[in-house]
Amino acid sequence: MEKLSIFLVTGLSGAGKTVVADWFEDKGFYCVDNMPPSLIDSFVELSKSSAHIDRIAIIIDVRGGEFFDDLSSALDRLKNDLNVDLKILFVEASDKALMRRYNESRRNHPLFVGTSGATDSNVIGKERELLAGIRKRADYVVDTTGLSVAHLNNMLDKTFRDDVPSVPFTINIQSFGYKRGLPETADVVVDMRFIPNPFYVKSLKKLTGRNKKVQDYVLRQQITRLFIDGFSRLIKSLVPHYQNEGKKHLNIAFGCTGGQHRSVALAEEFEKIFSSAGYLVTIEHRDL
Repeated sequence: MEKLSIFLVTGLSGAGKTVVADWFEDKGFYCVDNMPPSLIDSFVELSKSSAHIDRIAIIIDVRGGEFFDDLSSALDRLKNDLNVDLKILFVEASDKALMRRYNESRRNHPLFVGTSGATDSNVIGKERELLAGIRKRADYVVDTTGLSVAHLNNMLDKTFRDDVPSVPFTINIQSFGYKRGLPETADVVVDMRFIPNPFYVKSLKKLTGRNKKVQDYVLRQQITRLFIDGFSRLIKSLVPHYQNEGKKHLNIAFGCTGGQHRSVALAEEFEKIFSSAGYLVTIEHRDL
């Protein structure tokens, strides 16, 4: 039986556990936030019997109140479970950074339940004391002071590159017709109306860009080949920079007049190009 991979994410409130949880979720982990430690054993046993869950990230912190006291014994049981590979990740930041973040978000610290007191070094110090034991047991300690979300994600990518399988960058491709408006979710919009229009070729007019005859007509144009070569190199060169900024996917929309011929043919062609380059690609023809 393959071991169940579990990352327990804990640490100081406001230090970035939500960002860390999002990172694990993007990597294909089943994420559970604020689970009472007393329920961990039952959840782990349930996960072992599931064919769809082999990686779990459990986020636990002082929000659990009195339930948090059960965490140490729960961790002991997981460490002794031969079918579980447990790693503990502790997230922290400086007092100054935490106070600034709480001030900007205007949220109360969880240890101020029922009050409206300001988050200060005293309440942060109290939380540090409560978490001192679990911090000593941590396999990884990540300090997020001064880190942006993108930089934190990059740090996690580097820290866990041997423990967490990488997920291919996703390129979502869409074709559309300008007469029905621009796509709302596109990051990059490319106007394909510089290519000769198959609509004016009698034998191609009623076909679409998914038809080989239309594709052959569009792709044999010299300007089309020049565009495909230049645009594919541009996107491939930009993807690493999008990833450095924490972006997981890129939405590219190809448009023509009616969204039937040129944009569809180019979307189909780029789906092949980017897939062969190792990206995860989705394709949608909005106006067909």
